[in-house]
Amino acid sequence: MSAQTDRYENAVARYLEAWNASGPEALEKAVAAAWTPDGSYTDPLADVAGHEQIAALITAAQGQFPGFAFRLSGAVDGHHDTARFSWELVSAADGSAPVAGFDVITLDGEGRIKTVLGFLDRVPAGA
Repeated sequence: MSAQTDRYENAVARYLEAWNASGPEALEKAVAAAWTPDGSYTDPLADVAGHEQIAALITAAQGQFPGFAFRLSGAVDGHHDTARFSWELVSAADGSAPVAGFDVITLDGEGRIKTVLGFLDRVPAGA
């Protein structure tokens, strides 16, 4: 595995840690580890920037899908300061994954996320 591949995979691992963080302190720490202070997140349902807004978005998603966790689905692919990956939102109770998508991230020189562009491939009706 190359150093670049490690960089992308580490960034995605920190990203997923943030989405799966439990409790406000853990979430704040995980968001700070994953994103630059002015980092942003944009998908069809949200457009936020900064650690506070990103943490609020994650908290809202966790509230909408209690008992679910984000999991990597497939390999992380990247070049230069950009990586892409697919993910699923998986139920701990039954293993179902009603939500899935893929994200494209850009990284700073330290491997922290500057931007996330998210795409939703599967979303349940009414979500």
